[in-house]
Formats: sequence, C-alpha cells, structure tokens
Amino acid sequence: MLSRHRTETGVEWLVLNRPAARNALSLEMLTALEAALADIATSDTRCVILAAEGPVFSSGHDLKEMRAHRADADGGRGFYTQAMAACARVMQAVVHLPQPVIAAVEGVATAAGCQLVASCDLAVATPNARFCTPGVDIGLFCSTPAVAISRAIGRRAAMDMLLTGRMVEAEEARAMGLLNRVAADARATALALAEGIAARSQLTIRMGKAGFNAQAGCALPEAYAQAAAVMVDNMMAEDAKEGIGAFLEKRAPQWQDK
Repeated sequence: MLSRHRTETGVEWLVLNRPAARNALSLEMLTALEAALADIATSDTRCVILAAEGPVFSSGHDLKEMRAHRADADGGRGFYTQAMAACARVMQAVVHLPQPVIAAVEGVATAAGCQLVASCDLAVATPNARFCTPGVDIGLFCSTPAVAISRAIGRRAAMDMLLTGRMVEAEEARAMGLLNRVAADARATALALAEGIAARSQLTIRMGKAGFNAQAGCALPEAYAQAAAVMVDNMMAEDAKEGIGAFLEKRAPQWQDK
C-alpha cells in the first residue's frame, strides 16, 4: 500500500503503491501516510520524495469506501468525519514536516490527490501528468482540496479548477504555480532536487521551511517580525558562521547541522 526506501544521501522515498485502486486515499492509506510522516519527522532523513506506482498518482478519496459507509446507521456521517480529519492531518503533516517534501507526479492527480501535490513544498511532473478537482461532476465540491490548492496557486486559478472540474495539463499547472518543473523523468528530476537540498545544512533547511510556513499566513508587519526572528536565530547557528566564513574565504563549507 505504501512503499518506503531511503538513499545513501538521506533522501526518503514514499511511494503510493495501490495502482489497481488508482492509489485512492482510503482511510487505511491515510493512516499509513500519517504513520510514515510521523516516523520521518523524528529521523535524520534530509528530504522526502512522494511518488506513486501506476498511471494515476492518486484519484483522491476512495469513493467505493465512501459509498459503502452510506449503509452505516448514521448514513456515513461518522466515517466521513473520521476520513476528512485523517486527510487533514496528513496534509498538515506534509506541510509541518521538518524536512522538505517533493512530489514526483507521473500520472493523473485528482481531488485529494491533487491536494496532496499542492501540500508538498516542491512538485515535479512528467509532460503527460494532469490535474483536476472534479467534485462538481459528482455533486461533491472539492472543499478540502481547495485549502491546499488555493494556497499553492491563488484564489482565481483555484476557483477555475474547482468550479469547472476541468483537467489541467502539466504545462498549465506549472504556469499556475502548482508545479515547479515539468520533466520527462519526474523521479530523476525530483531526486536531483532532493539531493541538492540534502547536501545543504539541515539546520538551515529545517529552520527555513518552518519559518516560511510561520510567516505565510501573517499580516505583513507580523510576517517580517517572524522572519527577522528566524534570521537572527539562524545567524547565531554554527552553520551560518561556517557558511559565511567559507564564502568569504572561497572554500567549500563543512556543515555540522547545528
């Protein structure tokens, strides 16, 4: 269901491995993702790549599972509440993970699958990858995917996707800001990005990701106050001292990750 492997450079691969079910985010899949992210958060992993097996990156919530719970005594409300809460925890775990997360998309990402891509720090896709939030086609507006997608691409572009349910091709998704790169080999491109990040001071990377997310939702004065405090703390770190010294002395820095 969820495969994991790690490279010698400290890059962890998380691979959705339910291709026959279009890598749908069943409650079991969400639980597995949440557990894996919690484990990675306290590890010495330096960067994470999220990928998937098969022609569909993820089709979003498992609609067969959702329909089955219509037969519950409460009509499914309890299960739907549980599933949406689990999904929200996973998306927030990606955002708040100390390590950067890169999506490597090789197929279609729809609804909560698109939400998962939008939640990642960086995203790479193959030219044939496509994205959509088709909830309007089945009477179920993609309200939770809208949270991540609107933060990634802005209100106008997000509402275009949400109201029309149309498929967005990879190049348009890149122009919107949903993707950073479109490349023939998404996994190789994602790995190159991840290894470049992994080679940097991990203290700096982790402080930077946390600081970026902290200021993103603030008003301008508070955002600058937040960012300035992070800069001061970062400046006091040994790696900043080493990095500045190495730059001025024209040598390669030796990171200590502290």
